[in-house]
Amino acid sequence: MNNHLVLQTDFGTSDGAVSAMYGVAVTVNPEIRIFDLTHDIPQYNIWEGSYRLYQTVAYWPEGTVFVSVVDPGVGSERRSIVAKTALNQYIITPDNGTLTHIKNSIGIVEVRMIDETVNRLPHSGESYTFHGRDVYAFTGARLASKLITFEQVGPTVPVDSVVELPKGDPSITNHVLTGHIDILDIRFGNLWTNIDRILFKKLSAEYGDSFEVTIENDTRQVYKNIMTYGRTFADIHLGEPLLYVNSLDKIGVAINQGSFAKAYHIETGATWKISIRKIPKIVYN
Repeated sequence: MNNHLVLQTDFGTSDGAVSAMYGVAVTVNPEIRIFDLTHDIPQYNIWEGSYRLYQTVAYWPEGTVFVSVVDPGVGSERRSIVAKTALNQYIITPDNGTLTHIKNSIGIVEVRMIDETVNRLPHSGESYTFHGRDVYAFTGARLASKLITFEQVGPTVPVDSVVELPKGDPSITNHVLTGHIDILDIRFGNLWTNIDRILFKKLSAEYGDSFEVTIENDTRQVYKNIMTYGRTFADIHLGEPLLYVNSLDKIGVAINQGSFAKAYHIETGATWKISIRKIPKIVYN
């Protein structure tokens, strides 16, 4: 195990909450290496917290300890857990669905519930609203610093008991590929779907082909148009839409040098559906 501690929260950085977590970790071990995954998860958005872990975890070395705090149920009866991934990293988080994408895409091999009688910041026992500081950062720093073993976190709990958010799988029916908008490439407004490249290729997709793309939520259709499947944004003209393969080998939807999400007021999650149908090429005799 290395001494890397990676933090993710919905706290933002406009007050001292994240800094307090840093302080706890450094007090545990002045030599610990602390990194930020992000602190800009939308407030209470467990789904996005889950996805950002999936986007990031696989690229860190074995033994890295992640602390993810998106915790609208803080102080309730929800469990505080540490999950060991199939890639031998550790994720410390409330058991509220934050591990959904990791469990489905990377795999979880063992889970332990944090024993707060021994794994809690000293003299914090009367505080119930900042587990990120008092329990998660403290336990994470101790685990990353090898002051405790994974077994000393607390008792095991069944992996299949971990809370999961609803997460549909993409499918093809009558030559129409359907999935949903998993997340946004926030800074640029691109849509990242849950459709992987291999499934998309079953539509006999080649670069330059045209596809009819429909996007809808539970109440209405918000977009329907024909766009090109391109290798890069340079394959299309400025302002044109395209399908592409993103950095996680999933299908993305973008506007060249524009925000697709803002242009069509598109959000994310299992209620936002996308359908893709290949347009046959016209052959002239």
